[in-house]
Amino acid sequence: MRGVSWQTYKALMSEVGDNRPWRIAYHRGVLEIRMPLLEHEVPKGLLASFVEAIADELEIEVMKAGALKLEREDLTNAVEPDSCFYINNESQVRGREKIILPVDPPPDLVIESDYTSSSLNKQALYSALGVPELWRYTKKTLLVYRRVEGGYEQSDRSLAFPFLPITEIANLIEQSRTIGQRSVVRLFRQRIREILEDNG
Repeated sequence: MRGVSWQTYKALMSEVGDNRPWRIAYHRGVLEIRMPLLEHEVPKGLLASFVEAIADELEIEVMKAGALKLEREDLTNAVEPDSCFYINNESQVRGREKIILPVDPPPDLVIESDYTSSSLNKQALYSALGVPELWRYTKKTLLVYRRVEGGYEQSDRSLAFPFLPITEIANLIEQSRTIGQRSVVRLFRQRIREILEDNG
């Protein structure tokens, strides 16, 4: 929907609340509403489980903030990621009931599962909001982006987890179709354990 003012967007969000199945993205007068599909939800859920498995193996705290609404009125930007995590900044937001940008830091990592194409440039949205790292799962491939001046650049290494075997992720997600999601997460956990032991 085009020509939607920030005030109209805020009124709509207030009216419908957060307990809804659809997700939004808003950028300078353009409001996009997306209804998640199974083909979209499965990779998103597995990627989030992989992040949690890494955190467990590293014995670090992360905060899974899910589809946390990220808003900046001064930028007229708002977006609900498929999933997001506080990693380096976890201690700064731990226990918070509300996160307000730019007073609070943005998530360290955002996950987007792109089964259908978006009408908005999500990378520009996340970059403007200051998100350091973006994972996009699209066309059965995981693409990792690091924030640089003016946007993102694709990288073969994760900023948060430099040891992550990015090229293996898509195969694991595909494998889950035959052996099951939890089995794949266990395989992934074992792989991370091996990598960490090798890097010992």
